[in-house]
Amino acid sequence: MIPTDAVPPSKSTHKRKGRGKNRRRLSRELALQGIYQWHLAGGNAAEIDLQLQQVNFYGKADGAYFSELLQGALQHGTELETQIQLHLDRHLAELSPVEYSILLIGTYEMMHRPEIPYRAIINEAIELAKSYGGTDGHKYVNGVLDKLAAQLRTVEFQHALSMRKSY
Repeated sequence: MIPTDAVPPSKSTHKRKGRGKNRRRLSRELALQGIYQWHLAGGNAAEIDLQLQQVNFYGKADGAYFSELLQGALQHGTELETQIQLHLDRHLAELSPVEYSILLIGTYEMMHRPEIPYRAIINEAIELAKSYGGTDGHKYVNGVLDKLAAQLRTVEFQHALSMRKSY
């Protein structure tokens, strides 16, 4: 169980000038905690959602987006895991619970939130991995999500690639 006064730890020193973490980032952090908890201990997504609404920084997060990420990632878990596994160099079960949870969130956003640019999704996942994951977990998350973007967001990915080549 996550204590209700939990504050998200952060090893990352990256912050926007004059501002704290944005509402969506806090929503992703809450979703990460919920998926992590579900992955290790099981449980009902709705109960985990309600439990995390008691965390002291919940009011600063986008509650609806948090619930969508948590509920969506768990409802579509099998589909998301299938997509992730295609781009792994090991079995899904061998991932750390943090990397697993971050990849589930990133893959959900890639597949179900087309209005969010894939690069923003990857950057947010990298920041989560830097804050919560192992030493080089962010590099692994970046590589997997980049391959997923090439597959799931082909037009957007190719456009970004052509823009990089034109510089």
